[in-house]
Amino acid sequence: MTTTVPEPSAELLQRAAQVRQAAMALGRCSDHERRQAVLAMAAGLESQRRQILEANRLDLEAAAADGLAPALVARLRLDDAKLTAAIEGVRQVAVLEDPIGRRQFHSELDQGLVLERITVPLGVLGVIFEARPDAVMQIASLAIRSGNGALLKGGREATRSCTAITAALAHGLEGTAVSPAALALLTSREDSMALLRLEGLVDLIIPRGSNELVRFIKDNTRLPVLGHADGLCHLYVDQEVNIPQAVAITLDAKTQYPAACNAIETLLVHRQVAGAFLKAAIPALEAAGVECRGDAEACALGVTMAAAEADWSLEYSDLILAVKVVDSLEDALDHIARYGSRHTEAICTTNQTTADRFLASVDSAGVYHNCSTRFADGFRYGFGAEVGISTQTLPPRGPVGLEGLITYRYRLRGDGHIAADYASGQRQFLHRSLPL
Repeated sequence: MTTTVPEPSAELLQRAAQVRQAAMALGRCSDHERRQAVLAMAAGLESQRRQILEANRLDLEAAAADGLAPALVARLRLDDAKLTAAIEGVRQVAVLEDPIGRRQFHSELDQGLVLERITVPLGVLGVIFEARPDAVMQIASLAIRSGNGALLKGGREATRSCTAITAALAHGLEGTAVSPAALALLTSREDSMALLRLEGLVDLIIPRGSNELVRFIKDNTRLPVLGHADGLCHLYVDQEVNIPQAVAITLDAKTQYPAACNAIETLLVHRQVAGAFLKAAIPALEAAGVECRGDAEACALGVTMAAAEADWSLEYSDLILAVKVVDSLEDALDHIARYGSRHTEAICTTNQTTADRFLASVDSAGVYHNCSTRFADGFRYGFGAEVGISTQTLPPRGPVGLEGLITYRYRLRGDGHIAADYASGQRQFLHRSLPL
């Protein structure tokens, strides 16, 4: 992307200020009030189900006419079952434990001088995402439950769907303690880019989309950014393995939803089991429509298409899988370290020592043993939903739910205490821990 980031318009500044004002009031709402607001949002979505599905149908028709990429069409599609699951996710967020007002640290610095650290909302989230209209429901519910306002910008291809969903959420919030103004949908490309310049009004930018989009955002804002640019996930099949189990895991990790960022893109297979494993896995993958691209050894064992060097670095988001035969666990670890995106990696092995070494050695947000990478998801983790997946080293990391949308504040209560008394030695610190 070479687009220049524009200055915010007067209208955008006004809308952002309204969201921030509503967010400040939201942050003072009680746990019960925020919980009821999220349940009301789910009810609003349910009551306007027909309008949402119709809007999505129109978006899909326009996407077909525009020749939208299959991976984006898959993310754009919002059928009845997917909408039902998304609404259930909103309800699940409502019943999660309140992340606000928790005391994380409590100490008596001196007699009558007590310090505590309390969790508080971040403030206002700026979320930019491509295609996926269900992201509006996930992000909005997590934002309100955690006491945050949100400025949301979906992709042009999902404008009708996002507008209908946002209207349903606002309808649900009417009559609750939470103002509908805490959520705002941006629809123009200019506003989505200008969002990156809203210092003082937005506290965190969350991009959900292509590598190009995420990198552009990280390069063009001074605001903190939470997200991942790549979802290049690996599955390593060890020499000691239950082959039928490993085949099932491979199929699920690649084919259950290939457009997802937690689908595997590369399959690494130990040489000692490669012949037997690929003999079982390749027909199953091909029957599911997967195009396998292998190194020389994988091709000798049945993979029909040769992989190029670029294949080890590609996030296909499609029914394409790169396959490589490796000599050892160390070779698999080296490959993942070189090509991985620190998203999610998995090992299939019956050897617990090998599994433990893999889990301890791979520096990714998620590292799995004998299960599909497709579990890297906020809903499946029990977070109700997620605002995105973070591959950064600093927290939050992995699927980001409520815990990733809070910060903390130090509160110190005294009775006329002054620092000079401690500097002179007249008074001494106690630093005595108190119960949380």
